[in-house]
Amino acid sequence: MSDQKPSTERKVSHRGPDDFSDLQIREPMRIAAGTQGVYQALKHSFKEMGVIRSFPALFKMNQKDGFDCPSCAWPDPESPSPIAEYCENGAKALADEATTSHIGADFFRKYSVEELSRFSDYQINAFGRLTEPMVLREDSVHYEPIGWEEAYQMIADHLHRLDHPDEAIFYTSGRSSNEAAFLYGMFARALGTNNLPDCSNMCHESSGVALSETLGIGKGSVKLEDLYEAEVILIAGQNPGTNHPRMLSALEKCKQNGGKIVSINPLLESGLVNFRNPQTAKGILGGGTQLADVHLPVRINQDIPLVKAILKKLAALDKENKGVFDHDFIQQYTEGYETLMTNLEQYDLSELIGMSGVGEAELDEVVSFLARAEKIIVCWAMGLTQHKNSVATIKEYVNLLLLKGAIGKPNSGTCPVRGHSNVQGDRSVGIMHYVNKGLNERIEKHLGFTPPDHPGVDVVGAMEAMHQGRAKVFMCLGGNFLMAASDTDYTAKAIKNCNLTVQVSTKLNRSHLITGKTALILPTLGRSEKDIRDGVEREVTTENSMGRVRASKGVLKPASDSLKSEIEIVAGIANAYFKGEHSVDWKAMGEDYNLVREKIDQVAKGFEKTSESAKGVGYYLPNNVRERDFSKLPNGRAKLTVNPLPDHHLEEDEFMLMTIRSHDQFNTTVYGLDDRYRGIYKERRVLFMHPADMEKMGLKKEAVVDLTSSYDGVKRTAYKFKVVPYDIPAGNLAAYFPETNPLVPHNHFAEKSRTPISKSIKIRISKSTAE
Repeated sequence: MSDQKPSTERKVSHRGPDDFSDLQIREPMRIAAGTQGVYQALKHSFKEMGVIRSFPALFKMNQKDGFDCPSCAWPDPESPSPIAEYCENGAKALADEATTSHIGADFFRKYSVEELSRFSDYQINAFGRLTEPMVLREDSVHYEPIGWEEAYQMIADHLHRLDHPDEAIFYTSGRSSNEAAFLYGMFARALGTNNLPDCSNMCHESSGVALSETLGIGKGSVKLEDLYEAEVILIAGQNPGTNHPRMLSALEKCKQNGGKIVSINPLLESGLVNFRNPQTAKGILGGGTQLADVHLPVRINQDIPLVKAILKKLAALDKENKGVFDHDFIQQYTEGYETLMTNLEQYDLSELIGMSGVGEAELDEVVSFLARAEKIIVCWAMGLTQHKNSVATIKEYVNLLLLKGAIGKPNSGTCPVRGHSNVQGDRSVGIMHYVNKGLNERIEKHLGFTPPDHPGVDVVGAMEAMHQGRAKVFMCLGGNFLMAASDTDYTAKAIKNCNLTVQVSTKLNRSHLITGKTALILPTLGRSEKDIRDGVEREVTTENSMGRVRASKGVLKPASDSLKSEIEIVAGIANAYFKGEHSVDWKAMGEDYNLVREKIDQVAKGFEKTSESAKGVGYYLPNNVRERDFSKLPNGRAKLTVNPLPDHHLEEDEFMLMTIRSHDQFNTTVYGLDDRYRGIYKERRVLFMHPADMEKMGLKKEAVVDLTSSYDGVKRTAYKFKVVPYDIPAGNLAAYFPETNPLVPHNHFAEKSRTPISKSIKIRISKSTAE
């Protein structure tokens, strides 16, 4: 008889179900927002929050005396609308956070983690707000309640048992406040590690690297008001109608002032076709505003040949008329001009245009806009940042701006449009895995301890460390790491290798179900909820996508009296670990946020008198590019760069797949199963495909297929997707994430930034064996 103990491994699903709902396909909408957007925003709000709770929250979101939207990082105007300074997706994010559906001990007694893992991500999120701290003990399949102090001590005990501080990893989501992120980063360093992976590693890290190397700062250079009077705005690899809807009103102002807007994207997205502003009579009763003057349907990851073709045409015009390029700016502020011009001459124009997939007539129209414009802005999002050559791609767009002198002056510049509402603030206050000498010196001077002088791990490094057993404790300040990261199967195995996983969260997600041997859920206040201590309402700060820091104070009654703020939670863990014996008074920091902001002002570069200055519209952090100060760079000049063409080596039966969001989701949070702008209803497991490719493959509409990627001899499969004919470049495909994340290899990422290649995955299609 065997004396082996039965396996105690939890039988949890890290992918969820793959069965279909009742898919409905309609014509894509070519109108964004309008009365339909208002209806959907209110419908979702009333359903989740109720009418009485909805209005005070909606009226205070993005207001000077209210709270920052928990959705995207798009900036608020100087004078926000007193009625509705939010968009449909902002309203959905608020409703999702402020829902009246709550889950606690009774819920987790009813459902095991094994049962919960068999629900879809949409269903898991819909269960409601977490209301009390919970623990999943080793060998158990049910979470059970745990007291806050016991939870803090459990984390401290696990950290004390580590052989080295680098066996702990501290991940940060962009939802956290500046104060929470600052304490979190300082605690990790006080512990002795720079293992501070951040959600920016998976999205805009490529922007930060490219901009730092060419302009000297990893942030964009424009302010919101710059968009209003720009002469040309290029929107590349971005779908603002779904991901940043409030951006549409800024683009509308640009159009009203005579500006030209160019959409550069494999898909023609509704938000850039027609925008009906629900705050204007024209938007409600009229035909709205046609935003994009030209749409360039560039093939996936072929922006570099597209921009090179534009530059070659502009260079030819400049030889005829020296006014096309800004030679005074080029001579005074840049280096690399002659090298770039020599390199451009080596390329054949027709070959570049052919690679890009765009028509030359449309390209010439864009060139004519750019040739006579002086005020140009380039906006982009993850359609540029998640490729192997993302850093080079962004540098190519920067070349265009530098040649036109469209940097460091009003209505011109770079505009990377960040995702989550404080992802940029996290980095500004010190969430970074690399060593910053100046930051370390200020930490030692003002916080009284010596931080580690060796780099930590980013997201890719964190996955590898956990997978190889080199990390034992994994803590997440917000987010849904499992579903956000690439290579879902690999990531799930990595997480399960840990001894302890900790999630600071507002809602349940799959990362609470795929855990280490022991797991903690620490429920926290949402952005919209009041944070009161000793009768005083406390506020936090955030930084928007354009570098402005402002205060945020919730207005709603919290979902539970047991909730704590992220700041209190981090401070509680640090206090338990150091037992009150440390140069930083963690306990006091958790109680008085002004103490935290005083230290931010001293330690984080550019912050000044934040407790006072962040009130109202807030204040901008310093930005050298706005001053045309490139002194941080070698030779004190902005860099014109030479960037190679992409080369994917696609086999004859391979396609290029990009992952996308639906209109009913934000990042990994799925609010519903509809994507009305693209005409998809009641289903997410769909594959957008050109009709000619369908015919070539012998696939009919709604055929069920499996998707397979093969990198380094490893075969990865995402099962059961329904094919939908769509206007997308031939040879290109699109499908929603996180359903397609299992196809993205963890070890293939952007050069320098290590961002996953989620927007250019080589895959094969086969008829599903599970059909």
